[in-house]
Order: sequence, then structure tokens, then C-alpha cells
Amino acid sequence: MPTAHQVKSLIRSHFGANEEQFTTTVLQVAAQEARKGHQELAQELRTLVDGFKDTKVKFRRLNPNLEGLILELPAEAKKSEFVAPPDLKQRLERILNEYRQRGKLKSHGLEHRRKIMLSGAAGTGKTLTAEIIAKELNLPFFVILMDKLVTKFMGETSAQLRLIFNQIEDVHGVYLFDEFDAIGSERSLVGEVAEMRRVLNSFLQFIEQNKSDSFIVTATNNVNLLDNALFRRFDDVLKYELPDIKQARQLIKNRLGTYQGKFDIENIPQKYLKLSHAEIALACNHAVKESILSDKRQITKSLLEKMLKERLASYPHHK
Repeated sequence: MPTAHQVKSLIRSHFGANEEQFTTTVLQVAAQEARKGHQELAQELRTLVDGFKDTKVKFRRLNPNLEGLILELPAEAKKSEFVAPPDLKQRLERILNEYRQRGKLKSHGLEHRRKIMLSGAAGTGKTLTAEIIAKELNLPFFVILMDKLVTKFMGETSAQLRLIFNQIEDVHGVYLFDEFDAIGSERSLVGEVAEMRRVLNSFLQFIEQNKSDSFIVTATNNVNLLDNALFRRFDDVLKYELPDIKQARQLIKNRLGTYQGKFDIENIPQKYLKLSHAEIALACNHAVKESILSDKRQITKSLLEKMLKERLASYPHHK
């Protein structure tokens, strides 16, 4: 067992985010246990330390100056929830695989894909993708609120961006720059203020200089508005579209699960399926809640169609 001094050292190093001291103390405890003949425990401790070094996941030291600009969210999405064309699924799998084998790539002087741009209509799975990357790779998931960054710190946005990229270097994780259009629009657009041009130039410099293992993910609803200089800074650009009928039905099946009643999802009229992934998921959740509150065990076809119809009525652009 660790001594009182070692326990205090572990506590201080943990809350002080001193990775080196924490690792040294654990190895001291392992050596101490080995001398006592507890070889199995000693080896387990050494294995844990080696695994920690391999992942290089640092302690989370969120800069207090970034409060309200970076949110750490739980990464709970599963890969099975990702309903998309095969090509898009394969590209996501490639990103995950490169990270898992980044040591092999580095031994050949190569880096894993970690600067990713996601583009597509709202609700088509961009945020879900970033969350899945964090979940699958057991990394913390952070969202940078671009609208607040620009409106709250207009005039000093570039300085705040520097703090954010320092955070990306210091705390290993998945960082999603949501609503990236706020700073990423074409620099030559008429009416674009000088401040925003400086911010975009700063972002281009920071992302190019960043050498961390963290994922930098940007999400945009309109890739056509983005400055062309952005694209070569990203390792991959994934494009998202509204689900086709087959994908929409698969998404419903995944969402309803055991709540689905005795009806064939293939019989749901196509006119109710012209929604985004997020809208279909929301309609399914509403159907599940209504079923629970009415003390019914399963969802009927009419209830599901009702909820899908309500979602359609909420968006005037759907016919």
C-alpha cells in the first residue's frame, strides 16, 4: 500500500495537473509493492502507467478565461447511431483507425487525420460525428461556441483564439468549432469587416502550427461560404446530406428499438420521411415519450406518423 506521503503526493499532482509527479509516484508505489513480493500488483501499476504514456491524454486544465466559450459535453453517441451512406461511414472508420494506430504512422513520419471539416445542412449528423469520435477513442469532447466568441470578444477574438489553441495543445481531446461560418467566410466577401479577416487569418495560422494529437473539427452549414484557403489546412472534408428513404427508415428502426409496435416501418409513407436525421430522431423521441406517459408498451404506426407529421409542419421549407 502507498505511504501517507505518497497518497498526498498523488492528490497534489492530480489536482495540480502535474503529470510527471503523478507518474513518478505511481512507479514508486509499484517498486515498493514489488519489494514486498506483490509482483502482480506491481506489474499492473506499471502497465497502467505505460498505457497512460501511450495515449498521452493530459489532465484537463480548462483555462478560466475561456469560461462560457468552451463547453465540455458528455460523449455518449454510439457508432451504431451513425446512419449515413457507406462511403461516409468508411471515412469515419478510417479516421478512428488512423488514431488508434497513430504510433505506427509516426514511426514512418506520418500523422493521423485529426483536422476535420464537416459540412452539410443542419441536423444531418455533424455534431454526432464529432461526439462519436470522442466516444470511440475515449477522449473528452469540447465544443467551442463560435457565435459567443465573436459577439462577446469582438476586437479581441484573435487573442481568445490563441487561448483556445493553447487549450487544444494542453488538453488532449476532440474540439468542435460549431457554426464555423462565424469566422470562416470568404475573406473577399463584400462588407466583411477587417476584424473578421484578421480572425480568419489567425485561425489559419493557429491550425497550421498546431502539432498536438487533439482533433480539431469544424462544422459548417454552408461550405460554399468558406474561404478557399481553409481547405488545404484540413486532413479531411466530410459532406453530409439529408437521409434518403432507406436511411430514414433505418434511423427510425434504431431509435424506436424495443418500443416499435407490430407494424412494418417500410409502410411509413415517404412523405413523412423528408426530414433531417435530427428531426427524425426528435419525432421518434416524442413518440417514445407519449407511449410511456400513456402507459403503452409499444408505439403504433399512427402515433409515429403523427409525430413525423408534426415535425414536418414545424419547418415551412418542407413540402
